[in-house]
Amino acid sequence: MLREHGETIGCDSGFSEPVEGVETHAATDGTELLHRVATVVKSPGVAREAPVVAGALERGLEVHGELELAWRLLNNPFIAVTGTNGKTTTVSLLGAMYETAGEPVAVAGNVGTPLASLVGELDPAATVVCETSSFQLEDTSAFAPECAVLLNIEPDHLDRHATLERYRAAKLRAFANQGPDDLAVVAPGIGVPGRARRTGFTDDIGPEDLRLRGEHNLENARAAAAAALGMGVDPAGVRTALREFAGVPHRLEEVGSVEGVLYVNDSKATNVASAVRGLTAFPGGVHAILGGSLKGGGFRGLREAAARCRALYLIGQAEDELAADLEGAAPLHHCGDLATAVDAAARAAGPGDVVLLSPACASYDHYTDYEERGAHFRRLVAERG
Repeated sequence: MLREHGETIGCDSGFSEPVEGVETHAATDGTELLHRVATVVKSPGVAREAPVVAGALERGLEVHGELELAWRLLNNPFIAVTGTNGKTTTVSLLGAMYETAGEPVAVAGNVGTPLASLVGELDPAATVVCETSSFQLEDTSAFAPECAVLLNIEPDHLDRHATLERYRAAKLRAFANQGPDDLAVVAPGIGVPGRARRTGFTDDIGPEDLRLRGEHNLENARAAAAAALGMGVDPAGVRTALREFAGVPHRLEEVGSVEGVLYVNDSKATNVASAVRGLTAFPGGVHAILGGSLKGGGFRGLREAAARCRALYLIGQAEDELAADLEGAAPLHHCGDLATAVDAAARAAGPGDVVLLSPACASYDHYTDYEERGAHFRRLVAERG
C-alpha cells in the first residue's frame, strides 16, 4: 500500500525479512533516516516515546499508524469498535448482523484481517467494521468513523500508557473528530468528545435472545445492535444474528467435556475485568487457571469473583503476585505452567464442574499471543478426551 504512494523506507530495531521494493534497515532505531522522510507510519506496538517517533514529532513530521492511514485511503462507511473488553466479539457479531441482513461488510482491525489489506480490494458499498485498540487510536489525527462504539473502559495496558487517564484519552480519540451526521454508541456513564449524535446500548434484548453466555456478552450484543440499527441494518437480520451467533475463539469457548467436566478456553481474558466476567459466567464449581505475563495494576479486583471458585491454579510470571493478591479468596495451587495446571484442575474437578482458562494476564512469558496459549489449552483438553 505504501509503495503505491511513494518511496518507502522501513526500519526495525531487531532483524526482519526485507520486503520487496522497500529499502529496509535492521538493528537501528531509525533516527538517522528521518531527514529523508515526510511521514512516519509506525506499528501499534511501537510506543510514541521510541526514538524514531519522538524524533519525527520533534521535526514536525506526520506520524500515523495503520488505522489512520488505511482509513484515509478507504472510502467505505466505517464502524470503529473500541473498549477494554468485548471488542472482538462485538465486531464479529456486527459483521454477522450485516451478513444476515444481506449487506456487504468487511470485518478487520486489531485482531484478524489487517485494515490496510482492504485498501483497493473492497466493494465500495461495503461497510467496514473495525476493532480498534488504544495502541492504534493514540496515533490517529483526522480519523472520523461514521459510527464509533465504546463498550467500556477499565484498567489495562498500564505498562504502555502508564496511567488510566492516558489510556482513556487514547480510547476517546475514536470520537474526537466525529460530526453531527455521525453516530456514537457509548456505554452508560462515559462521556465522549465530538459532535456525533449519541445513543446508548439497545435495551430490549435479553439473555433469551442470545446463544452467547454471560452478562458481559449481553452488553456486547446490545452495543452491536445499537450500532447496526443506527446504521440502517434491517432489524430482522439483527435479531436472526443474535439468535445464531455462537461466539469467537478464545472467548468463553467451550472446547470439550471429559467425564462430566466442562473445559472452557477464555484465553483472551488478558486483564482483570475480563477474567472477572469469565469467573462469574458459570453457576457451577469453577476451577480457574490464572496467570501469565504482568501488565501492571495488580489483581485485587479479582478477589470477589475468585471467591466463587472451587480453586485457583496459578501459572507464569504473575504467579507470585496473583498468590499475594488472592490469598484467602479460594484455595491456591502453584502450578508454574499451563500443562501442570490443567492436569491439577482435571484431577480435582468432578461432574458438573468447569475447568476455566481465564488468565487475567497477557501471554508473552510463555506464548507468542493469547491465541497460541488458547490453542495449547485446547490440545491439552483433547489429550484428556
